[in-house]
Amino acid sequence: MAWFRKDKKPLQAQDRRDVPSNVFDKCAGCGEILYSERLAQNLNVCPSCGHHLRIPAGAYLELLIDDQTFEELDDHLRAADPLGFRDLKSYPERIAAAEAKGKTEAVISGLGEIEDVPVVIAVMDFSFVGGSMGSVVGEKIARAGRAALSQKVPLIIVSASGGARMQEGIYSLMQMAKTSAVLARLHEAGIPYISILTNPTTGGVTASFAMLGDVNVAEPGALVGFAGPRVIEETIKQELPEGFQRSEFLLDHGMVDIVVDRRELKQTVARLLRHMLGKPAATVGVEDTEGDAGTEGVERSAG
Repeated sequence: MAWFRKDKKPLQAQDRRDVPSNVFDKCAGCGEILYSERLAQNLNVCPSCGHHLRIPAGAYLELLIDDQTFEELDDHLRAADPLGFRDLKSYPERIAAAEAKGKTEAVISGLGEIEDVPVVIAVMDFSFVGGSMGSVVGEKIARAGRAALSQKVPLIIVSASGGARMQEGIYSLMQMAKTSAVLARLHEAGIPYISILTNPTTGGVTASFAMLGDVNVAEPGALVGFAGPRVIEETIKQELPEGFQRSEFLLDHGMVDIVVDRRELKQTVARLLRHMLGKPAATVGVEDTEGDAGTEGVERSAG
């Protein structure tokens, strides 16, 4: 009796609602599913746990530099292939694949202003070959340092790197000495240098310019170190302390000076710059709406 039977039809793909892949993101800290647009408005900081998701180099420039003040430097420099390096893919092919995504190198440098304070800034881009430091990265950072020296303005470097670029061999390691030498000249001239450490900052970058700031600022939870935790554990045959090589651990042990939420980064850097340059604190007018005598137009410090 056919009317007592119910044929089961398999679910078809068109019965499911298609959701674009860029609508939601998952927080690596707490596992919360986050609405991408709202997360971007919060500078990629999880509103639930405060975990700082990675943002591109251009986003740091937009965050730190005043509108319409950025002027890029040395954007014409490109990586060469001094060793003819080849493994599964040749080095020029790797660079070409990275450039196809709209990037030119693992660092962007230029002139700009932070709350009206002129600076030279360099921001590393982890999406370009892991933010690795090759000869072009070292040269652009050295030139940024020399520009700060010649113009007598502070230098800001935002680091995000997996270390030296192995495809360039000794050439990449030489950048550690070159960048450090330029920073020594800045120090001798009394020109401030603020280093901002983001997740991750490792390898030769950490062993050179990233840790040489007059003030070392780190984002919460950023991995900062020379070798990775797994390599260290395998080498010393010991379990590492909880939070080892994270910003908060380094702050407790004197390796960084301050850990700053990304949403407060520009305000904090501007306050540091004004202090280091001997400039007055930013002021805002406070007008007494009641009209009490002696209180109208009072200025108070914003920082």
